[in-house]
Amino acid sequence: MIQLDINGKTHQVDATPDTPLLWVIREWLNMTGTKYGCGVAQCGACTVLIDGVAVRSCSLPASGVGAGKITTIEGLSPDGLSHPVQVAWLQHEVPQCGYCQSGQILAAVSLLKDKPKPTDADIAEAMTNICRCGTYQRVKAAIHTAAALTQPTNGKA
Repeated sequence: MIQLDINGKTHQVDATPDTPLLWVIREWLNMTGTKYGCGVAQCGACTVLIDGVAVRSCSLPASGVGAGKITTIEGLSPDGLSHPVQVAWLQHEVPQCGYCQSGQILAAVSLLKDKPKPTDADIAEAMTNICRCGTYQRVKAAIHTAAALTQPTNGKA
């Protein structure tokens, strides 16, 4: 049995230690927002957060997570719409087909945690997820908007 903390809940899964985290999340726990893309940690469709850091779950054995706290797209906000990155994504109409978007959003959350006011160069370096529809300009604009949404107002309303 492997114990995982996912979206604030403890899950016990009967999986072999080398089972990729992606399959545990999707098949054992039925959280299908995390997608399978390439299977070799290149495309980013399988991105989740572990302790706030973007990780490609298709190549990480579930046993390798240890006590890390996993966040999937399902756990980012209670309604699936209210996290600042999700708000910005909707404002900029980022998704086209939508397949890569959960991974893109979580990668953006990780970036903004480390760099609250990222430059275009920071975004280009951090956002290595592949989007077949080519929405990269919208992704960049949405990240800048999300950064502005999360900046403190210094007491100003």
